[in-house]
Amino acid sequence: MRAFGISGFVILIILLAAAPLTGDMSMLNVLIKVFIAAIFALGFNLLWGQAGLLSFGHAAYFGIGTFAAIYLMDVIDRGLAFPTPLVPLAGAAAGFLFGLVAGWFATIRSGVYFAMITVALAELTAALAVKWESLFGGEAGIRSIRSPWGPFKFQSTTDVYYLILVWTVLVIVFLLWLQRSPWGLIVRGIREREERVRFIGYKSHAVKTLVFAISAAIAGLAGALLALSNEAANMVLLQSTGSAFVVLNTVIGGANVFGGPIVGAALTTIFSYYVADITHYWMLYLGLLFIALVLYAPSGLVGLVAERAKAVRGGEKQWMSAAEAMLIAGLATLLAGAVLAIELTGAVLAPEYKAQILANSGQWPAVRVFGVAWPPLSPISFLTVIALFGFGIGLMRASSSNSGWALFRPKSLVLKAGSKS
Repeated sequence: MRAFGISGFVILIILLAAAPLTGDMSMLNVLIKVFIAAIFALGFNLLWGQAGLLSFGHAAYFGIGTFAAIYLMDVIDRGLAFPTPLVPLAGAAAGFLFGLVAGWFATIRSGVYFAMITVALAELTAALAVKWESLFGGEAGIRSIRSPWGPFKFQSTTDVYYLILVWTVLVIVFLLWLQRSPWGLIVRGIREREERVRFIGYKSHAVKTLVFAISAAIAGLAGALLALSNEAANMVLLQSTGSAFVVLNTVIGGANVFGGPIVGAALTTIFSYYVADITHYWMLYLGLLFIALVLYAPSGLVGLVAERAKAVRGGEKQWMSAAEAMLIAGLATLLAGAVLAIELTGAVLAPEYKAQILANSGQWPAVRVFGVAWPPLSPISFLTVIALFGFGIGLMRASSSNSGWALFRPKSLVLKAGSKS
């Protein structure tokens, strides 16, 4: 957080608080999803970035928190006098209890064995949800409604937005405090040298179990906020896709900087919302972005900026060298060629396109990419793709000798992940 400063954080909160004044409900819905994804990623990064424990099953606690909140909302609707703004605590409590049990088993081992145990526990939970339809509602899931509390009706998107914004700020402040507390130092000590922590008298298994439970509680709280937003929960939330996305968000933003998971969650959420309206292949493009970041910025976007800012302040480097500018230009050109090739190929192979050919008496309609109509059978289209690939690869090769960008090293992601604000 030092990279941005407290003043910048306060200004950002003020701007977010003023967002409903624009009257753009679509934007508010996207921001709500960003807040929820950011809380989920921060909870996950508490386990990975702070403790060095990589979980591949965190969607289980997110989904459990969603179902717990839905059931509490239903009880409140039936007459229970419980403040609706505190409903997310039910998700946090459910996530903490399940995380305490799962964490005790998972943290008996470390490294890849720990990761595999988290996968097994998550899959067990998902399988249980499929079979236990009376509790999880089957494919249809379960629904409830937000009940008014005092002067707050919670019937509009704006009301829900402000509620989730407040919880987002509280979670950020809590995790910052936790990170800088003596207990946070012990957790990071376990990540770096667990033997030394045990030598000075701390029970590392108990500490890892607790950090796992707190991480699961934050994930459960994020799931509860989703329940308040959607007023529904289904077993899809427990599937492995959610676990993959939270890892993706954290890697893209950067696990080594506190704000990294927030930025990663914001980017992927906004990307999925707006790019999905343009193309059916947005998941493929997100995967390409992920690969590029892993190869050339394993510390994530925020981590890369933070590292470069530190080097610039120390006089070691400039903000961007000519070689690095060439590398970025090469990657962008290569990406443009990939997008053009994917969109042309995907459009031609789609059943809808075959119907257009029949409607046009056998003529192949042009496909619009980047605002330009590209005839699929024209040599110009093929040559453009080849030229973009060739030019992009040429720029990258020209910059590779002295770019200064770190190549992908698995240890830098898994073993060296740490949260430095």
